[in-house]
Amino acid sequence: MSTFNNMPENFSEKNKALKLGPIATLLVGDKGGQRLILALVAIAIIFPFCNLVFPEGSALHVSTYTLTLTGKYLCYALLALSVDLIWGYCGILSLGHGAFFALGGYAMGMYLMRQIGDRGVYGNAELPDFMVFLDWKELPWYWFGFDQFWFASIMVLVVPGILAFVFGWLAFRSRVTGVYLSIITQALTYALMLAFFRNDMGFGGNNGLTDFKDILGFDLQSSGTRSALFIASALSVILGYLISRFITTSKLGRVLISIRDAEMRTRFLGYKVEYYKLFVFVASAMMAGVAGALYVPQVGIINPGEFTPIYSIEIIIWVAIGGRGTLFGAVIGAIAVNYAKTYFTGAFAELWLFLLGGLFVMATLYLPKGIVGFIEDAKQGDGISNRFYLLFKNTSFYKWVSKMPSKGGL
Repeated sequence: MSTFNNMPENFSEKNKALKLGPIATLLVGDKGGQRLILALVAIAIIFPFCNLVFPEGSALHVSTYTLTLTGKYLCYALLALSVDLIWGYCGILSLGHGAFFALGGYAMGMYLMRQIGDRGVYGNAELPDFMVFLDWKELPWYWFGFDQFWFASIMVLVVPGILAFVFGWLAFRSRVTGVYLSIITQALTYALMLAFFRNDMGFGGNNGLTDFKDILGFDLQSSGTRSALFIASALSVILGYLISRFITTSKLGRVLISIRDAEMRTRFLGYKVEYYKLFVFVASAMMAGVAGALYVPQVGIINPGEFTPIYSIEIIIWVAIGGRGTLFGAVIGAIAVNYAKTYFTGAFAELWLFLLGGLFVMATLYLPKGIVGFIEDAKQGDGISNRFYLLFKNTSFYKWVSKMPSKGGL
């Protein structure tokens, strides 16, 4: 992909955007991003409104279940966005981003557990139920401060950020790249999974953290709280997209693309490649942590299953199917695959993993640029894509994304 693919088509368009503000400048020439943000703003308004205003039984009512499920998809979209930032624009294939997602989730889960107080099964105001059950006498030191929302919010960013910094510093300075880096990230995730499964770690063991009651004093089961979490998830995806767009369209982004396409040549030109990779890796990990923090109060549980390597591999599939190196394609892929997962695990539970594997194989063979690249190629009448396009063009999904240009490829 050319370094200048994300540049505006002409300077007059850029000058016009500068008058509108910095956000408009970021979205110049990015029609896909513009459509994505408009869609996110629309659902952030319409879904909560229909849930709170229209009564159950009304054709316009959006159920709390649908609202929560869509909110979960948005958290996955933010997670996929963080992976596309490092994989699509810097060539870092991380098979361990599920770990950063889970760590952000655990940080928020610890805050929610502290809010239960004496309303737990054992009525202990200081210790969570699982600690009372395991006969713990006092709260571990690393739980201190998690009774405050501001502290937990900082830890959502700091914990994944520190882990990513330490891991990235060691790996990138040693010039570990390619499949070796992918294997190491997967090993990191697996090691954390084994650690969090242990009861003596103080994180709930196999059962994890659950039975949350409220957040900031608001009941987590109420429709109003659910709607607020949904809006926060949609706004976080928008903010994550804008931050990613800012990084990728800046001079830093051009260096990242150069590293992806020709790392040794970039290094010989005098750039400190490891510093650039470390920065974007940490930023991506923190973004994944925020996704995990928003995911936990909506789903109501966080356990070591989020650390499983297969989960991190699924994230790669979301990005590959949506369109690597496009940002908005990763969001589309995450939502599309997880919607399919929700449907097929209910209708054909035994076949879901085979279908997921088939999706990845099909994307590799026939959709190397993902859904977004597929539509772009189909418009130009390219081979297999064109034949699929003739069958696909009349679907409602096509009507929404048909005008999204592909900003780069593999």
